[in-house]
Amino acid sequence: MLKSFRYVLFPFAFVYAGMIWLRNKLFDWKIIRSAAFNFPLICVGNLAVGGTGKTPMTEYLIELLKDEFKTATLSRGYKRKTKGFGIADNTTSAVEIGDEPMQFHQKYPDITVAVGEERLVAIPQILHVKPDTEVIILDDAFQHRYIRPGFNIVLTEYKNLYTRDFLLPVGDLRDIKSSIKRAQVIIVSKCSENISVSEKENIIKELSPRNGQSVFFTKITYGNPYHLYKKDQISLDLNLYVLLISGIANPKPLKDLLNNTVSTYDMIKYRDHHIFNTDDLKEIKNSFDRIKTTHKILLTTEKDAVRLEKFKDELIDYPIYVIPVRHEFLFDEKYAFDEKVKKFVSIYHTH
Repeated sequence: MLKSFRYVLFPFAFVYAGMIWLRNKLFDWKIIRSAAFNFPLICVGNLAVGGTGKTPMTEYLIELLKDEFKTATLSRGYKRKTKGFGIADNTTSAVEIGDEPMQFHQKYPDITVAVGEERLVAIPQILHVKPDTEVIILDDAFQHRYIRPGFNIVLTEYKNLYTRDFLLPVGDLRDIKSSIKRAQVIIVSKCSENISVSEKENIIKELSPRNGQSVFFTKITYGNPYHLYKKDQISLDLNLYVLLISGIANPKPLKDLLNNTVSTYDMIKYRDHHIFNTDDLKEIKNSFDRIKTTHKILLTTEKDAVRLEKFKDELIDYPIYVIPVRHEFLFDEKYAFDEKVKKFVSIYHTH
């Protein structure tokens, strides 16, 4: 029914396509100016709205680069309650910088985590405040064309490739397909465990990368859940009852994991980037308390966890666990991807 309704919206999709095409052409024709920096900027983005794995890819890049290069991240800080430029410190909260930057700050306290809607202004500010910075990772900035990163990584979901999708509001694309030409790397994310070499080759053929573009394939893997406050770890098992708390765009991979690893699960679903309030807390606690078995946990994502931390006094005695997620490269191509990224950054620095 929903899909049928979306098809009625085709005229709006054509209008949206025209607006996006014109905007991109104005940048291409240099009528609207964009700036390049003599500095390594790596952009992580997509053509669709949400759910392709940008956040774990940003974390992958942080872990890849932080021990060799002074690394910073720059995000818009979606749904934060503040405006302008800011750098995370020991007093920062998710309300001030947004959930994803807060997640980066908590997991990687030794890197610079910055937010700023105007990235053209924010980049020089990072370099002024943190002059030893050697690489900046731009989180979800592919459509922000006022700057020209030297290295664009665009993710497209295996089960919803951009080549098979439509523009909003009919489909999930927020950018026209031809924009992919600006990417140096295309990553097909959230792949099936049993994707074959022939399927890989067919997808590459369908994506039709340009000369110089590389296509990589990743799957989502999950680590052991850890307690939100006490940090002890557990393993998922077939005797466990899970109440999943989800405020992310696409919880399906996590639901698939639970279908295969636990006895039963229920989910309380919130909108992407949902800011939890006391009514939500009451709903979560009441739903959990109604579960009869004693072998039960609350489970949430790392993005949701930073927005639930403020309820420590109310939840610390509950078994509330956070499940980490990461990209794993397929077809033994991790080394090739890592070297491509490091080579780009190294061009600007001599070590």
